[in-house]
Amino acid sequence: MDASGKPIPVGGKSVKLPTIGWVRTYEGLPHTTCKSITISRTADSWFIALAYEQDRVPTVKPHDVVGVDLGVKELATLSTGVVFPNPKHYKTNLEKLRRLSIRFARKSFGSNNRYKAKIQLAKHHARVANLRKDTIHQITTFLCKNHAKIVVEDLNVSGMLAFHKLAQVIADCGFHELKRQLEYKAKKFGCEIIIASRWFPSSKTCSNCGHIQDMPLKERTYNCGSCGHSMDRDLNAAINLSRLASS
Repeated sequence: MDASGKPIPVGGKSVKLPTIGWVRTYEGLPHTTCKSITISRTADSWFIALAYEQDRVPTVKPHDVVGVDLGVKELATLSTGVVFPNPKHYKTNLEKLRRLSIRFARKSFGSNNRYKAKIQLAKHHARVANLRKDTIHQITTFLCKNHAKIVVEDLNVSGMLAFHKLAQVIADCGFHELKRQLEYKAKKFGCEIIIASRWFPSSKTCSNCGHIQDMPLKERTYNCGSCGHSMDRDLNAAINLSRLASS
């Protein structure tokens, strides 16, 4: 909603919305003005979202460049050797989601119990989504605060989801959300995001000699057929991505 283009003052734990009036919030809002406010509902909770201008807060970067290899087994492997495991929140909570779905389906249409079961299911879906977002926030904040240049590959997520055996796990990774967060946090913390082409053979190239060879997905270690170099395939790909920043 908007106030016909007029600035809407916000601040503290209450906000005056057009046509609605004063509304209290659970958390304190920044003292600022905005032109529009979005109100949404998830499960049985209401949320208010607003956009406002904020000064950049550049941080001291211990590392000039980092390559980020995204994957299913490890959510993110950095060229510096840091690894962020994939917690697989959806898979972990899948059994409870199934139970709640069955309970919801068995309730009579229009009954109060069906409504309660619907809210329970929606709350658990929201919890899984929030856990996934929290994990991605931790990764993206760490990257943007500590690295001047971040090289990340441009994944064809829609094409990857076509593989039914891996579709559920890939969707649970939240690659699109990770890229979205990197883009706006880069402006906030003063770093540069470099998107590598999806055709760049980061996993197939030897980070030691540059030799290119096929790498089936089941092989987790890169063994170069030219120089004999051996390294974890994800770390090898991340190192290759990091070198694109200087090319």
